[in-house]
Amino acid sequence: MKFLVVDDSATMRRIVINSLQRIGFNDTVEAGDGQEALAKFDSSIKFIITDWNMPNMTGTEFTKVLRSRDDGRHVPVLMVTARSVKEDILTAMEAGVNNYIVKPFTPQVLKEKIDALLPAAAA
Repeated sequence: MKFLVVDDSATMRRIVINSLQRIGFNDTVEAGDGQEALAKFDSSIKFIITDWNMPNMTGTEFTKVLRSRDDGRHVPVLMVTARSVKEDILTAMEAGVNNYIVKPFTPQVLKEKIDALLPAAAA
């Protein structure tokens, strides 16, 4: 299953990708912001992990645009961000995010969140 990892921090993208590899997912594409992610998104992408705070297009803006597209309506989106207040989580969910992780995280937490969304990814 191919993942799109979206974060303006190359270090954070590497942490997410390394965590994915540790739990058995090796097919990834990287993007530094929402605009780049939209340019790289295609039907081979089955799961998206995005940060919130990024230049050019935030994770919530990216998710809203993705959800407006026929090919992006049903792709699971997991937000991994430092934003932890309840209002931010609600805003992300309203934008179309399926689940939410607050940084820092462990590979086990990432696996649990992905596993919870896998039935949607398989559909």
